[in-house]
Amino acid sequence: MRMDHVSYASESDGLAATTERIATALGVDAVRGGVHPRFGTRNMIIPLTDHHYVEIVECLNHPASDKAPFGQAVKARSAAGGGWMGWCVAVEDLAPFEERLGRSAVPGNRKFPDGQELVWQQIGIKGLIADPQVPYMLKWEGDPALHPSQARPSSVRLSSLTIAGSAERVTEWLGEPVEAPLNDVAVEWIAPRGTPGIMSVTFETATGPVTI
Repeated sequence: MRMDHVSYASESDGLAATTERIATALGVDAVRGGVHPRFGTRNMIIPLTDHHYVEIVECLNHPASDKAPFGQAVKARSAAGGGWMGWCVAVEDLAPFEERLGRSAVPGNRKFPDGQELVWQQIGIKGLIADPQVPYMLKWEGDPALHPSQARPSSVRLSSLTIAGSAERVTEWLGEPVEAPLNDVAVEWIAPRGTPGIMSVTFETATGPVTI
C-alpha cells in the first residue's frame, strides 16, 4: 500500500486553464492525459518524484459522467468551484477492500495516442463522495512504465497534505494505520468535526515550498 496521487477537480474556466495555474505555480510543464471513457472524464498530469503525480480532471458532456461515481465526484467538486477532490492509494490486492465495502472494484482505462493503454481497477469513490478525507484505492495493471508519474522526469516532490478530518477515521477506512501508505508525505489533520477533505497540498520545488 502506497500513496499514488492527488486529484484536483477543474475550476470554472476548465481543464486547460486550471492545469496551467497549477503547473506555473510549481514551475513545471503538465503532460496531456486523456479521456476516461468509463467515467466520462478527462485529465492532465503533473509527474512528481517518488512515483507520485497530480491529476487535474474535468467532466465531459457525456452520460457516463452522471452514472459513474468518479464522474459524479468530479462534477460535484467542479460545480462547487473546483479544487482538491481527493487522494488515492495504490495496492497490490483489492480483494480485502471489496469484501469490506461489499462491492466489486470497477475497471478504468485511457488510451495513449500511440495505441498503448493505461488500465487499472479502483474502488472507494462512493466513500470519498460521502467522506472526502478518505482515499480511494486502485490496482494498476499492465506495463508499469505507463504509470503517470513516469510521463516526464520531475524534481518536484509532494511533501505534505493538510486534511480536514482525523487519522483515526482514515486508519479505520484503510484497515491499517494511515501512516503506512504515506511514507515520507506528512499530514496535518485539522478540524476533525468540520467539513472533511483535502484543504491544501505542499510541494518542494526548485524555488522552495509551494502550497496549493
